[in-house]
Parts: sequence; structure tokens; C-alpha cells
Amino acid sequence: MDGSVVQHSSNWALGAFILFCRIGSCLMIAPGVSNAQIAMQVRLLVAVAITLALAPLLLSQSSLRHLGDDPIAILKLIVMEGLIGAMIGTLGRLFFSALESLSTVLAQLLGLANPFGVELDAGHASAPISTLVMFAATAILFVADFHWEILRGLVASYRTIPMGVDFDPGFTVRQMASVLGQSFVVAVRVTSPFFLYSVVANFALSLINKVTPQIQVFFVAPPFVIAGGFALLYFVVKGELGQFMDAFAAWLTWG
Repeated sequence: MDGSVVQHSSNWALGAFILFCRIGSCLMIAPGVSNAQIAMQVRLLVAVAITLALAPLLLSQSSLRHLGDDPIAILKLIVMEGLIGAMIGTLGRLFFSALESLSTVLAQLLGLANPFGVELDAGHASAPISTLVMFAATAILFVADFHWEILRGLVASYRTIPMGVDFDPGFTVRQMASVLGQSFVVAVRVTSPFFLYSVVANFALSLINKVTPQIQVFFVAPPFVIAGGFALLYFVVKGELGQFMDAFAAWLTWG
């Protein structure tokens, strides 16, 4: 009896570690939780706590028959679970990467492409307005409880991709292509008012320069262009970020 208890305990511990491989690799890349502003030790403890909290539920759903005594099979299972978790986290990260890319373009259109922004990720400093947009989106992710949706998606992934299933690169590429398409469409829709503003403002400046060539319009105009961009940002940022987070929530629910 003691031997069976020890065997069951070792299987449970190994199963929890394999769960940690998927959950930890996902949280390492997923938006919000993986932010470099959060200490690495805190992120590790969060991943361990979530794994231990979900272990009774997930280990009861996934049979421990995959956890045999073959070390090669166990090592393969650990690698597969890590790759699957990284895939799930990367899909969520792609949404925020699309918004960050377009907000950097937005900063350039408004003449605010300053390299001295705050580092959202280690070694990666964005323009201040891009940093502002990404901080707002990350804060909304937690305020609106979308981080719980990420955890629900992780739990649901064990029904879609059970423990022991091989990693499918083709499926991963198709999912990434789909998410990239959705995310960039949403990001372009969110930043489209600023593209339109930039076109109209530069066209107006070109006309003024033609009418009054004695005035160096493009040296005088930047403060007015920046002020107009900030005014536009003030009026549209709430609705635009709401649209982005609605699209992200829809992907979390149905993606």
C-alpha cells in the first residue's frame, strides 16, 4: 500500500510539473502577466500558484497513463507541453504586438517618435505615446478581468489539445496567420483616425506652403500638428481602446 501511495504521489508531482510546463510557458509570453515591469520572481510564483490551483482539476481530466517510466517519453512530453504553452501565449501576444506596432507608426505620424520612452519589455524602449497606449491596454486587460479569460483558455486547451498529443507546427502556423490577420485589422481600425488626421494635416500644410512659400511651414507647423494629434487622442482613445479590447475578448472566448 505504501508503495502505491508513493507511486501515486510521484505521478501527481510529475503531472503537476508537466502542467507547469504548459501554463508557465504560456504566462511567460502572454500579454499582461509577462510584462517586464513585474519582477521575475513574482511571475514565477504566480505561475506556480496557478499550476497548483488547477492541478486537481486538470489531472483528473487528463489521465496519468501518459506518465510512464520511460525517461525519453517523459522528456518528449515536457518539450511538447512547453511548445503548446508557448504557442498559446504567443497567439495572445500577437494581438498586443499589432497594437504596439501601429501605435509606434501613430507616434511617427504625429511627430512624436521620441526614442526615450519607458521600457515595456526589457531592452525595448517605445515612443512615449506608444508606451501610453500599451500601458492603457495592459491596465484594461486586468481591470476588465481578461486575465481570467486567459486562464480559462488554458484550461480549455487541455480539451482541445490533450496532454500527450504531439505538437503540430502546421496547426500553429495556421493559428498564427489567423490571429495576425484579425489583430492587424483591429489595430488598423483603432489607429485609422490618426492616419486620416496625418493625411489631412500634411495636405493642408502642403497647400499653405504653396500659397505662402516665404514661410517655412514645416518648421512652424509641428507644434500645431502635435497639439491637434493630442486633441484627437483625447476624444477617441476611450472608444478605440474599447474596440480593441472587445476584439481581444472575442478572440479569447471563441479563438
